[in-house]
Amino acid sequence: MLQLVYKIRHYLERHGYYVCARLADRLGMRAKSVRLFFIYVSFATAGVGFAIYLTLAFWLRLKDLVYTKRTSVFDL
Repeated sequence: MLQLVYKIRHYLERHGYYVCARLADRLGMRAKSVRLFFIYVSFATAGVGFAIYLTLAFWLRLKDLVYTKRTSVFDL
């Protein structure tokens, strides 16, 4: 049972949007602290923290699509 939980966690961390990791890098914090913050806010405010997380995920994904690094002029 515990191995299943670790596999699910590993999958979500590997294929997720990396919102917590990127936000933690920006703030100079550990990603674990940011994840715990989102978990506590989600329980305390009945899901508003999860909505904020999804909004940040969408925003970061959109920013990545707009500001992609091009290797040459011909990549336009």
